[in-house]
Amino acid sequence: MPFLIAILGVLGAAAFWWYRMKAMNDAAREVADVVGRVQGNIRRKKLRKQAALSPLTAIDDPVVAAATLITSIVSEDGPILPQREAVIRAVISEIADKKKTDEAVIYAKWAAAQVDDTTVVIDKLAPFLRERLDVAERNDLLQMVNRAAQGGEKRLEISDQRILRLRQKLGFEVN
Repeated sequence: MPFLIAILGVLGAAAFWWYRMKAMNDAAREVADVVGRVQGNIRRKKLRKQAALSPLTAIDDPVVAAATLITSIVSEDGPILPQREAVIRAVISEIADKKKTDEAVIYAKWAAAQVDDTTVVIDKLAPFLRERLDVAERNDLLQMVNRAAQGGEKRLEISDQRILRLRQKLGFEVN
């Protein structure tokens, strides 16, 4: 009888430790899953950010960059309605032919819709434009932004913060 109790004790201890090891294995697997999910979320967020910037990084033409910058600033308060689009086209047509204007405005509307934050657009495109435009052309760009904001259905008030940031990124002194 004591031999049977000893065997049952050993089997009970083995079952207890087997269960404990199984529980530890499950806990370790769960921790690994959580770590994997966190790493995946970080990677996806990074990819989303890169994808959000990709319409801007693909721009290699100053006319398209100017149109995108103007469209993004003007569309900050709402969608681009037909009259506002006509004003943007008129402003861009001063620096490009009709075909280039159409291409620039269409791309600008799409790119501005893809990137939610106007600050990101300014931060990405203004240095690009600063490298390719002289001081007079950069001043013209600021005037184009103001004309696009003043035309259309109603006059838009562009925040001073946006204009200051744009002026700064274009290489002008900001007080």
